[in-house]
Amino acid sequence: MARKFALDKIRNIGIMAHIDAGKTTTTERILFYTGRSYKIGEVHEGTATMDWMEQEQERGITITSAATQCLWKDHCINIIDTPGHVDFTVEVERSIRVLDGAIALFCAVGGVEPQSETVWRQADRYKAPRLAFINKMDRVGADFFNCVAMMRQRLNAHPVPIQIPIGAEDTFLGIIDLVDMKSYIWPEDVIVQDKGRNFIEGPIPEEFKAQAAEWREKMLESLAEYDDPFAERFLDGVKFTPKDLKAMIRQATIACHITPVLCGTAFRNKGVQLLLDAVVNYLPSPIDVGAVSGHLEDGTVVKREPSDNEPFTALAFKIMSDPHVGKLTYIRVYSGHLDTGSYIYNAASDANERVGRILLMHANDREQIDSISAGDIAAIIGFKQTTTGDTLCHPDHPILLEAMQFPEPVISIAIEPKTRKDQERMAAGLQRLKEEDPSFHVRTDKETNQTIISGMGELHLEVLVERLRREFGVEATIGAPQVAYRETITKKVEIEGRFIRQSGGRGQFGHCWLRLIPLEPGSGFEFENEIIGGSIPKEYIPAVEKGVVEAMSNGPLAGFPVVDVKVEVFDGSFHAVDSSELAFHIAGSMAFKAGAKKAAPALLEPIMKLEATTPEEYLGSIVGNLHQRRARISNMRARGNLQIVTANVPLGEMFGYATELRSQSQGRASYSMQFSHYAPAPQSVIDAVMGK
Repeated sequence: MARKFALDKIRNIGIMAHIDAGKTTTTERILFYTGRSYKIGEVHEGTATMDWMEQEQERGITITSAATQCLWKDHCINIIDTPGHVDFTVEVERSIRVLDGAIALFCAVGGVEPQSETVWRQADRYKAPRLAFINKMDRVGADFFNCVAMMRQRLNAHPVPIQIPIGAEDTFLGIIDLVDMKSYIWPEDVIVQDKGRNFIEGPIPEEFKAQAAEWREKMLESLAEYDDPFAERFLDGVKFTPKDLKAMIRQATIACHITPVLCGTAFRNKGVQLLLDAVVNYLPSPIDVGAVSGHLEDGTVVKREPSDNEPFTALAFKIMSDPHVGKLTYIRVYSGHLDTGSYIYNAASDANERVGRILLMHANDREQIDSISAGDIAAIIGFKQTTTGDTLCHPDHPILLEAMQFPEPVISIAIEPKTRKDQERMAAGLQRLKEEDPSFHVRTDKETNQTIISGMGELHLEVLVERLRREFGVEATIGAPQVAYRETITKKVEIEGRFIRQSGGRGQFGHCWLRLIPLEPGSGFEFENEIIGGSIPKEYIPAVEKGVVEAMSNGPLAGFPVVDVKVEVFDGSFHAVDSSELAFHIAGSMAFKAGAKKAAPALLEPIMKLEATTPEEYLGSIVGNLHQRRARISNMRARGNLQIVTANVPLGEMFGYATELRSQSQGRASYSMQFSHYAPAPQSVIDAVMGK
């Protein structure tokens, strides 16, 4: 089947930002202006197309990333609207992994907020080209140029305004395009639902000409930094045409040298069409991104070009349970072509999967199609053994793409079903939710036999428990939140592990000496073989490592996982007949357990980076309350008539903080929090944890 859109006419983009910067509102306007939806949905009314889950509509936030497709100027734009709340950061991570570019949204009042930094770093990691859209220019306190400065300072970015605003707050009338050197003014009655170009195009107003000339010069200087031929022409005083400039901005954006900055107010329908023009003009197509790299089983690196003629290669980036059709697997196709009813190979699970049906998703609506090709994003029904991050490929041309990395959970709660019927449903429901969300973990506590669920924050777990009730009909009671502590060692030790078992006939013999060395915080685990002279044969060394890793899952203080330790196996002995992998596995485990007790073990607690925004009159009581919660205040700064407090605070002290902050400030203060690092816990916390 012939493809609908040429590859250079496809844009795969995500919309990412801090919570409440206006991502979903902007997406709603995009869907309206591109003709994808006939009516604008509003987040505050619970009618937004992209926030289709009941909980999203009730809470007014995005919980799960939703995919859609729209058309603009002969281009096909696949959009993923991602959540802004830190608890759902995994949704952003997996979306950016498969997208070619992104729109980073900033609130003109708040500027660069904590979660903006997190998503920006995620996009940096995947080298995703970005446009910045400074939204809410009509709000009191809006400051476009302050936002641009904050992008430089906080994100270490290279923002280049290609538009500047005409006015701000209630006098925000329109924008000046620095490429075309024109103005776009929105008349007063712009809020009427009009799919046309709802602005008046004209010359730059006289009072803004000097400012426009200054910022155009800055834009040209920024572009000249990244291209020598352009710099020479710029220094020679050559007049650039808009076509020249667009080509140069596109080139610098795709290379991640610059981030073009635009502005507007999505809620008032100002600037959205020009943002769509910029997506088409400046963000990359799959061809611009180029070949994707993967490897074969033997480690050989192979590439797949974005072409229908290459072998099929795709990445499963999201699993979703749909009450009507069952398990949906969202995939991004990098190369090749796939038809309904065909078989493909899952290189990660070494299984063949049958393609039942292929669906084009529009939030939770779906359109059945017969085939997909390079550059497409679609959902597939029928996969049984595919999970998030798996590579799907042609059975005769296997390839394994780089897997996704997901953060470890920081908070746990015990969950118990109310009835026997609920128990059966709960097991199935938790399994389905775990498949969907890699940052959600489920385990059974061996001592209490309770089911423990772990996630990225209180809201994350609250939403999942509510989904269990609504989608799977499970009534459950939940226990108090538990913090995911870690343990480490603080002293270097050498320890012997010896496992000898004689039971008539062939026995078991494993003997090793380990050196346990503390590492810097955040280093993880290292294992080294320092055996000289073959006192332990090479084939038994991996068994020793497995034993150590197993023992590390249960630390000496309170049974939490041990981190930041280096283990060297430097001596030992073996028996020609009785030695086995199992014996060395047990010897390694015994040695680590004994050594960790002698190596001055310490408890580590998760520390969160908190940013609280409050009116000045409540600052004293809010700071006092944070001190009571063992917070370390790192910064306090004014923004308009608000005060912003940045602090590092232990997660264990933060339960119930949202309610307390609201009561302290009559509901006027707000805060956001994200995981920062692990740090040694004080003795009082160690005593309390060990007492439990």
